[in-house]
Amino acid sequence: MAVITPAPRVLADVVARSWVANLVLVLGGSAFVGISAQVVIPLPFTPVPLTLQTFAVLLVGAALGTWRGVASMVVYAAAGTAGMPWFSAGSSGWGGASYGYILGFIIAAGVVGRLAERGATLTPLRTAGLMVVGNVVIYTIGVTYLKFAIDASWATALALGVVPFLVGDALKIALAAGLLPGTWRLLSRAGIKR
Repeated sequence: MAVITPAPRVLADVVARSWVANLVLVLGGSAFVGISAQVVIPLPFTPVPLTLQTFAVLLVGAALGTWRGVASMVVYAAAGTAGMPWFSAGSSGWGGASYGYILGFIIAAGVVGRLAERGATLTPLRTAGLMVVGNVVIYTIGVTYLKFAIDASWATALALGVVPFLVGDALKIALAAGLLPGTWRLLSRAGIKR
């Protein structure tokens, strides 16, 4: 009797055949975000630095799916809050003006993961839309937290927490729009179909 394996819904499903593999993917996703957070460009006009964190978070959510993506970001947030120096520029701990973005990573990974499970990473256009949705989730939570953390108006919070990052996010979205569907095409050529 042949065992029928379901088609992968997200990229991680290709390799995640055991709880050990899933654990490695979750921890690897957390580490990827932690390493990406160390690529920092401080901006003198905002307390929120430019990093590769959001790109990594959205890739993790899209590649791992809902539960693994959320678990990765919970591990990332919990370890950093507990003192592991892997938030942006090697920082850690609770609070700070940009902590809301870290909380937003958890929700964004879940939303992006759920949409990826429904096929949103198969084409460049759908992947771009997926990444835009993920960024909106991160910005919504991050800017709200920033507004209250620095006691600013909504206009100031948007000017400090969104506007400086739009060009960089557009580039990250374009990169993901090529990377994720391209990976699916390579897997398809190798005989792995979604």
